[in-house]
Amino acid sequence: MPDVIHHIGKALIVLGVVIAVIGVLLLLFKDGIPFLGKLPGDIMIQRKNFTFYFPLATSIILSIVLSLLFYFLGRK
Repeated sequence: MPDVIHHIGKALIVLGVVIAVIGVLLLLFKDGIPFLGKLPGDIMIQRKNFTFYFPLATSIILSIVLSLLFYFLGRK
């Protein structure tokens, strides 16, 4: 049981560091991260009183990057 607690503690520390890094990046890019949400393939429909936005290409890119990241971290 203590071994499980040790792994949970490490995971929480890593998660905290990741959240802190994301927070710093969001503070540095006050207008948003430059390339996110403006890729070709992101769907945006604007009408008079209605805006529909679906970041399709951005979602696919983020999914690929996160999948590769978790794959390589899981191999360790």
